Amino acid sequence: MDLFSPITLGDLKLSNRLVMAPLTRSRSREDGVPNEQVVEYYRQRASMGLIVSEGVYPSVTGQGFVRQPGLATEEQIAGWKKVTDAVHAEGGLIVAQVMHAGRVTHPETTGIDHVVAPSAIAVEGQSRTYTGKHDYPVPHALTSDELPGIIEEFVRGSRNAIAAGFDGVELHGANGYLLHEFLAPSSNTRTDAYGGSPENRARFVIEVVTAVAKEIGAGKTGLRISPEHNVQSAVENDAADVAATYQTLLEGIAPLGLAALSILHKDPSGELVQSLRTAFGGPVLINTGFQTITTYEDAATVAAGGWGDAVVVGRPAISNPDLVRRWREELPLNEPDASTFYTEGPQGYTDYPFWQN
Repeated sequence: MDLFSPITLGDLKLSNRLVMAPLTRSRSREDGVPNEQVVEYYRQRASMGLIVSEGVYPSVTGQGFVRQPGLATEEQIAGWKKVTDAVHAEGGLIVAQVMHAGRVTHPETTGIDHVVAPSAIAVEGQSRTYTGKHDYPVPHALTSDELPGIIEEFVRGSRNAIAAGFDGVELHGANGYLLHEFLAPSSNTRTDAYGGSPENRARFVIEVVTAVAKEIGAGKTGLRISPEHNVQSAVENDAADVAATYQTLLEGIAPLGLAALSILHKDPSGELVQSLRTAFGGPVLINTGFQTITTYEDAATVAAGGWGDAVVVGRPAISNPDLVRRWREELPLNEPDASTFYTEGPQGYTDYPFWQN
């Protein structure tokens, strides 16, 4: 695999195989509408083969962070249309990561008096809200009768993404948020058809992905997973159970012919990731970093090993809007300033310089 060669993911034709990771930046308005800073931020990074937006909530209940953008209102759709138009004007592609936070949020962020999850088990730790840090609350365990409504939230959010000009969507099934909460036995202790066995825990995610693919087209639909990542109290430490759960999930969605599967895992060449790649049968995006930064050497190693079809890059894309050029021409990189990742204003957001030469 050549990182700088084109690739087709479903309906999307990428000019290179560097994909900008979904990165929470908390720069939108409190009403979830992307502002002009957000437009400029994504426009600057349009040379990436594909941009995956920060997690965007499909309903207010699904909002996880302060100043997180949504795809639930007409005003939010209009705000995102400015972003997608700007990226397209630069020749880029952008998909929306549709993310329901599940239990990883707080009423002081959403304004809703409860949070939802597969089971009534709280996340350990505290949530940063508009009124400061608060312990995560015990969530409302979704009833089986409520699940079709949650599926419809994902469908509506995805439909709104297409209306906003996005080239597709990536469903967020990773990092301890709602879809991942159904997959992980630590957060899903249900005794109905959506809990217990690997087949039951995978069922809801399969239903969501299937419904979205039917609504907007499989060629515009992707899924992100992070097996064994063990963050935000979504613990998966039984290797056999992990393999069975994700194998079931991917065998369940493989017939859909999705655009891509994005896998976040520290061992991309290992048996788990490569067996899941085989089960999926379509293009796989590899993300090696989370606590660690993905370097050019990391990306080149994935490419040389043929472990995936494209590489997902996070923090280097934050601090280098022209990352593709810098890596291709072996130019020095700007260093990311972690203290500005989730603040307000242009500092550490749209003020990283392009290479001047």
